[in-house]
Amino acid sequence: MSLDSVDLDLNIEELVLRGFPGRDQDRIKRAVRAELERLIRKNGIPTALSRGGEMASLDGGSFEAKSGSSPEEIGAQVARSLYGGLR
Repeated sequence: MSLDSVDLDLNIEELVLRGFPGRDQDRIKRAVRAELERLIRKNGIPTALSRGGEMASLDGGSFEAKSGSSPEEIGAQVARSLYGGLR
């Protein structure tokens, strides 16, 4: 079964972004969601999510954003960290 034909409902209740300007946070959040959906469609549903339950929290670790990175690049980087934490 292809994940392209599966209805994916990804709900991120809270995403805490420290150290980023408020004006960029909505763009970062949209990029996180888009990249997580892309990763799930490409690589499959991680075991932590495949059970169909909710997760109380997920620590995606930390990363360093390169100077001059766009909110979309930062969001994609956050999503990759989160996805890695789910595997």
